[in-house]
Parts: sequence; C-alpha cells; structure tokens
Amino acid sequence: MTFKTPESRLFIILATFLVSNAILAEFIGVKIFTVEGSLGVEKLDVNLFGVPDLSFNMSAGVITWPLIFIMTDIINEYFGIKQVRFLSILTAILIAYAFLVVGLCMRLVPSDFWINQTVNGQAVNMDNAFDAVFGQGMWIICGSIAAFLIGQLVDVIIFHRIKKLTGEKSLWLRATGSTLASQCIDSFVVIFIAFYINPAYNWSWKMVAAIGLVNYSYKFIVALLMTPILYVAHNLIDKFLGKELASKLVREAAK
Repeated sequence: MTFKTPESRLFIILATFLVSNAILAEFIGVKIFTVEGSLGVEKLDVNLFGVPDLSFNMSAGVITWPLIFIMTDIINEYFGIKQVRFLSILTAILIAYAFLVVGLCMRLVPSDFWINQTVNGQAVNMDNAFDAVFGQGMWIICGSIAAFLIGQLVDVIIFHRIKKLTGEKSLWLRATGSTLASQCIDSFVVIFIAFYINPAYNWSWKMVAAIGLVNYSYKFIVALLMTPILYVAHNLIDKFLGKELASKLVREAAK
C-alpha cells in the first residue's frame, strides 16, 4: 500500500484521528463536568442500589470517545477487523507511552520563576497544578487502557457478527449496536479496575454498578444521537473513494 492511493490516504486519516482522539481523551478525562449544569437543566439526582444523589457527572473524555467508536466502525467497515485490532493495540501502546513521558516530566525539577504564577488573578503553584492535571494514578491508567482494548475488541467482533446476519443493509444496527455493547464494557471496566480493586478507594460493588450505569446511560444516548453522523461520514467516504472502490473495500473487509 502506497500513500498515493485514495484508500491509503483514507486509512491514514482515520487512523491518526482515532489515535489522537484516544490520547486526547485520556488527558482531558481528568476533568469531571456536570452534563446537566453544562446544558443548563436540573440535575438528575436519582438513587440506584442505595447510592443517593446520582447525576450525570462525567469525565471530559466522553467528548471524544464517541468519535473514536465512529472511527472504529468506519475502519472496520472499509478495512476489516485485522486493521482495527492493529490500531487498537498501537493506540494502547501510545497511550502508555504518553503517560510514561508525562511521568518523566513530572520528575523534572521546575524552574523557580515558573512555579509561582498568577492565573486569572489567583496565585497558582504551576508545578502542583501540572502534577494534579497530568498525574493520573496507575490504577486509573491501567483501567483506561484495559477498558479501551476490551471495548475495541468487543466492538469489532459484534460489528462483524451483525454484518454477517444483515449483509450490507442496516449500517445503523451494526455500528450503533457494536458501539453500545463496547461502551457498556468500557463504562464498567474502567471503574472496576480504578476504584473497586484499587485498595486506595475500595468502592463497593453497588457504587461501581450505580455510577457505571449512570455513565453508560449517558453514553447510550450519545451513541444514538451520533448515528446520523455515521451515515454522513460514510457518504463522504464513498464520494471520496468512488462507488466502485468503496464497494470493493467493503467486500474485502468482510472476508
């Protein structure tokens, strides 16, 4: 494959977009935001499994994760399960590498003039701020990587199984169905590893189930809302490749 062909350029674009969004999600994920507050609506405040006052408090990483799963489904559709597996493993390695580099940077001795800065009129210790934002715990890092890999592998398997049953029809079913399944696993695996088996937190299974269910319900809604974007992306790709080449790639990917 040379980078001069339309399909090779498409693969490079999709792959780099997937990898960059996955790494970006890991680092912006340290911020927890309120969905209801951001939308200007009342908080949910529900009680699940005895855990009170639950609402949509989400990691900012959810902003890019739906795009990652869309990229996964598109690559799966045009290039097949082997390419998705390769990219998933590569992405996990690059995420680990990114955290390793950040960990090394945290150990660097900061310059005196840089430490104490004024940000928006407030005194800020920049070194502490850097460590707080980028210094995610090892359990959270391992949970994120494990959830990503398992979610991606489940996504491609379900995608192809649905495609074998429906053929070329029902793009929305195989794409949305595989995303919903993988997002479910992603929602619970990361919490289980980062907070349930982590002795520093030792959450109960009820806490894991309740928060995981709230997180998944948000991702479920977003996945459904993203379905039209998937069709738009497919139409643009078919126009870019041409109908004949696009159909050829889809047939080869299904083998």
